[in-house]
Amino acid sequence: MSRTIMPYHLGCTVWSLPEWKGIFFTDDAKPGQFLKQYASVFNAVEGNTTFYNVPDESIIKKWGEQTPKGFKFCFKFPRYITHEKRMHNVKGDVLDFIRLFVPIREKVGPFMIQFPDSFSSKELYRLEEVFSILPKAFSYSVEVRHKDFFDHGKHERNLVSLLKSYDVDRVIFDTRKLHSTKSVEGSIIEAQKKKPKVPVRFDTTGSRPVLRYVGTNDILNNEPYLKEWAIIVAEWIGEGLHPYVFIHAPNKVDQPKLCQHFHKLLSEFLEVPPLREWPVNKQDTQLGLF
Repeated sequence: MSRTIMPYHLGCTVWSLPEWKGIFFTDDAKPGQFLKQYASVFNAVEGNTTFYNVPDESIIKKWGEQTPKGFKFCFKFPRYITHEKRMHNVKGDVLDFIRLFVPIREKVGPFMIQFPDSFSSKELYRLEEVFSILPKAFSYSVEVRHKDFFDHGKHERNLVSLLKSYDVDRVIFDTRKLHSTKSVEGSIIEAQKKKPKVPVRFDTTGSRPVLRYVGTNDILNNEPYLKEWAIIVAEWIGEGLHPYVFIHAPNKVDQPKLCQHFHKLLSEFLEVPPLREWPVNKQDTQLGLF
């Protein structure tokens, strides 16, 4: 898939999960092979690692070398910029962070600027100050969680207007299925505690809509929501937009199968190339030859 031109980008929240060995990765996969095997199937990934720690340039360069043409990392702005400094006097920090990715800029999708639920409309001017200095060689998306930005009124209109004026996408965070589920599964209970419950917006503000869907761990219970999003994503693509879709599962082991199912649903509404075989399946095929 990553070597085939796709009308959208699809991926998980991680690329390096040891529990995928023998399920998604090959049985003998080493940590240094995880990214390459992941990128042989999916063409994007959420770059959550940068939210907590800023990597060295050598590591970033290695990530670029391990992924094929067309693959995109959607790195998150560090939490010290969005959560600790709350975008106050961070122009230097932002430019220093973005500068790290210039060597692999063709592998970088929209940077994700994620705010805590306490970041309100009163601080929106800080975001505009940062937008004004962002390098145009990259693209950006913003995820807000404060109730101000879901008021269908002045505050939300101000946000949407700001994002549209800079061609910045509003991250769509859909946790409807997660929070409507009654379960005794530990992973789901934990996710319900951590993931915010915010209204879903279906409109777009830029040319690269970013969807973060969080559901349950099985295909059946996610089906209605994933089908709804498949229809919407197909419409976006038909309008000339290039969506980024990230499918979360409380148990990260289940993310590849949910991504695969979403792609299957999308193919019912739009002609898209099939996903490439999972590394573990290619391994089984090769073993069968002997």
